[in-house]
Amino acid sequence: MNFNVIVIGGGPAGLMASVAAAEEGAAVLLVDKGDKLGRKLAISGGGRCNVTNRMPVDEIIKHIPGNGKFLYSAFSEFNNEDIIRFFEKLGIKLKEEDHGRMFPVNDSAKSVVQALLNKVKSLNVAIKVNTSVESVLYENGEVKGIKLKNKEKIYAPNVIVAVGGKSVPYTGSTGDGYAWAKAAGHTITELYPTEVPLTSDEPFIKQRTLQGLSLRDVALTVRNPKGKAIKTHRWDMIFTHFGLSGPAVLRCSQFVVKAMKKYNAQYINITVDTKPDQNEEQLFQELNHLAKDEPKKAVKNVWKGIVPERYLLFLLDYIGLSEDKTYHDLAKEKIREMAKALKEFPIKINGTLPIEKAFITGGGVSLKEINPKEMASKKMEGLYFCGEILDIHGYTGGYNITAAFVTGHAAGKSAAARIIYS
Repeated sequence: MNFNVIVIGGGPAGLMASVAAAEEGAAVLLVDKGDKLGRKLAISGGGRCNVTNRMPVDEIIKHIPGNGKFLYSAFSEFNNEDIIRFFEKLGIKLKEEDHGRMFPVNDSAKSVVQALLNKVKSLNVAIKVNTSVESVLYENGEVKGIKLKNKEKIYAPNVIVAVGGKSVPYTGSTGDGYAWAKAAGHTITELYPTEVPLTSDEPFIKQRTLQGLSLRDVALTVRNPKGKAIKTHRWDMIFTHFGLSGPAVLRCSQFVVKAMKKYNAQYINITVDTKPDQNEEQLFQELNHLAKDEPKKAVKNVWKGIVPERYLLFLLDYIGLSEDKTYHDLAKEKIREMAKALKEFPIKINGTLPIEKAFITGGGVSLKEINPKEMASKKMEGLYFCGEILDIHGYTGGYNITAAFVTGHAAGKSAAARIIYS
């Protein structure tokens, strides 16, 4: 069979690219090296699949700190509301949760994947799984097709590369596409982990003192070596056996990576503010009043409930205050120290888990070399990129998957249009 468009990669970007190209009338081949399509989609959102985010487009762009503004052109053609309509037409009813996150009503990522696969098949897209691509074929500045690892060649004038980055490699994202991009003359910006847990050698981390403890709605601040705030994120966090994780931590991770590089630092301090709606003086007054109102009770009991008990006892130990002290023996300086510890507990971060453990890859194909409306290469006719292989990355919360669907749609539609109008 003759194909107009070959899509490499069966993740969210590749599946959407296949749909968009086939809907425009192109004969499409979708190739994936894995045994099933949509593997990353099936594990997204904790197996519930956070398909997009319902925030206004400007807000979504702000939540894609890695070159989100590049997406404005593609969003003008196909945006998050279009993604919602697309899935609802496929019979997947969606619900909105906190922070604008959109999930299927049935909380099943598999149903989302299945609906997408059914759509792909209904459009007569040819599918080859367990098929590894060795290279993309180029000749005289144009795409000619692909060469498989078994040396078979499949010809087509348009190839869409949607193979992801280097994160979560067991889903098939092992960085294969960077070499194909380089062979076409593209620049690959430095790759680094984003949306990744942070590591620490602090004694209390190594001793697992707080392992498994979650703190809700904290403000986490990444600081430069002089203590100045670089970035603050407010959400939940969790202490682990190697360091920190949870949504606030994942969002701060890229700023830790960049700061360590910028300042050539062995570690970067982050501070935990468990009471972001109160200033230190207000907190001091509250702690003082609580102790004063029940002067015979131990501080561990009068301050109970301010933060989880385990964290409270940890902070009391940290500031050197006996948990059994009562108001009569309580120095004002110690109450001030406690208020400060609740507002600004410092943790030395010495790095992150490796890129393979990250949710998202930072860096990728340089956007200076990509047409923002079409996702077309400026270096090679008929070559397109979409999804995580591009130098675009967002926070968790439906932003990366939105970028994948939007860039996939743009690439698929543009590749098909090149057939029709050529």
